Amino acid sequence: MCGIVGYVGHRQAYPIIIKGLHRLEYRGYDSAGVALIGKDGQIGLYKCKGKVDDLERFMAGKDAESTIGIGHTRWATHGAPNDANAHPHFSQSGRLALIHNGIIENFRVLKDALISHGYTFRSSTDSEVLVNLIEYVQDTNECTLEEAVRIALRQVVGAYAIAVIKRGDPDRIIAARQSSPMAIGIGEGEYFISSDAASIIDYTQKFVYLKDGEVTTIEKGKPLQIKNLYGEPSKVDIQKLEMSISQLEKGGFPHFMLKEIHEQPDTLMDCIRGRVNPDTREIVLSGVLDNKEHFLQAGRIIFVACGTSWHASLIGEHLIENLCRIPVEVEYASEFRYRNPIIRKDDVVIAVSQSGETADTLAAIDIAKRAGAFVYGICNVVGSSIARATDSGTYIHVGPEIGVASTKAFTGQVTVMTMLALLIGKLRGTVDSAFYHEVAGALLDLPEAIRKVLKKAPEVEKLSRIFTYAHNFIYLGRGYNYPTALEGALKLKEISYIHAEGLPAAEMKHGPIALIDAEMPTVVIATLDHTYEKTVSNIEEIKARGGKIIAVISEGDTQLRHRADYTIEVPGTVECLMPIISIIPLQLMAYYIAVSKGRNVDQPRNLAKSVTVE
Repeated sequence: MCGIVGYVGHRQAYPIIIKGLHRLEYRGYDSAGVALIGKDGQIGLYKCKGKVDDLERFMAGKDAESTIGIGHTRWATHGAPNDANAHPHFSQSGRLALIHNGIIENFRVLKDALISHGYTFRSSTDSEVLVNLIEYVQDTNECTLEEAVRIALRQVVGAYAIAVIKRGDPDRIIAARQSSPMAIGIGEGEYFISSDAASIIDYTQKFVYLKDGEVTTIEKGKPLQIKNLYGEPSKVDIQKLEMSISQLEKGGFPHFMLKEIHEQPDTLMDCIRGRVNPDTREIVLSGVLDNKEHFLQAGRIIFVACGTSWHASLIGEHLIENLCRIPVEVEYASEFRYRNPIIRKDDVVIAVSQSGETADTLAAIDIAKRAGAFVYGICNVVGSSIARATDSGTYIHVGPEIGVASTKAFTGQVTVMTMLALLIGKLRGTVDSAFYHEVAGALLDLPEAIRKVLKKAPEVEKLSRIFTYAHNFIYLGRGYNYPTALEGALKLKEISYIHAEGLPAAEMKHGPIALIDAEMPTVVIATLDHTYEKTVSNIEEIKARGGKIIAVISEGDTQLRHRADYTIEVPGTVECLMPIISIIPLQLMAYYIAVSKGRNVDQPRNLAKSVTVE
């Protein structure tokens, strides 16, 4: 949600900022803008509703010469998506310009106080309140801009990543964060800022990630200074980000989503590499082994996650309960943080997030840590907030995921959860040695199995065109594949805007079967497992009521090949890994239906890639 890019140095700032904003488009947004300090010291502020391309057209012919600037893409929270509510925002005097990610929860109280002191507002945003608060503090305290930012933020309740520039000061940006990501890129006598380091990877691989409650003065040609909100110095920890530019490009595919679906054989190999020994089939996860006592003594494991990560966690629940014999609960992080959960000191809380910046999941981590639980993270982005906030964890290493609809992160998360469950089960002595090695070997075979499924993409594309008419879908699965049904339904609704509902197959007869008719397609995951015969019975119930069946089946299954209306065959594997294979055709089907309907696949309406607000 929202994107921040800024620059101060010896280069022209505008091209750097625009390129960075384009890189952040995948996060979801509805308006864009930039603020630049010109040669005369004045701040030029340019913003508009729409896309970054619209901003570039708006900027055509305007003087954008400047070596300092800040830019923003906004995802509307307070106020409609329009020109006035777009960022950056001026303070009332025009002396300061600010960009802001996050939500200021007490903005109404602050706004009323500022109005009583004569301030007026041009927008409906909480962000304009913040920039005026900073100006008011600076005026009344006669202090530096950095001091004013620190004092103002001590009065703020909520989440923020901000960048502020001042008229007549062409060498300095003040930035700060609380529960919203902010990275500072370090060059030669120059600095870059962004809410996502990947957006500025063209220019540097050296980054400092601000921690909660930190404020930094970024000044051209001078060392970086970081302080807490009370002015106490913080350590400047420079990290190197290993990422290639090619990872951020489409590589010949029409959309990032299709590229990322096709990357999964390679990303799963990267996820497994170094963790499953191909000779001995032994699993090594240092995050578990270094903290094995917590897992050996765990009375309960709690997954906290949102969206796709929540679906992956449901599979994690099956895996850990089956292989480790530890009770597991799977919680929506957004509910967990508000329902006064019971957390014991022998609990292990596993926080799952692709971006590592999900606000609700970060809040759940904080609750768990304050209660004394051991917190383990599973995320994709190295150096992300969740990676830093958890006690230990495992990266899924699937590379940048640009498409809003998550694909390779889901399969990477389930793969890590499988390795984690196998290793904990071995440590606890609850998993049979032969089964342990069988599943470890099957993990190594996954990339090739997924390649076989991806070869069916033309077949899935042809099938998908048949169903562009549908207004509703039902997805059914049992056991390990019930969460796969949920995930398949989510993919379809995210990018095609077709209503879809995922259900346990047995629950059809408890109400939803009333929906079945010839206009309601039903997708059934019916691969060969211990629930196969029961799933076949559910298919017969739907067929008897005139429903159309699209079945994901195991290779060679002649029974369902002749009973379902349409089938997609997938190679077999051990039952607990089947979701990683069976989700692939569902990802492809969602993609091709959305393309057939002319949808914006990579940037579907109303959605954001990284949900950094509640």
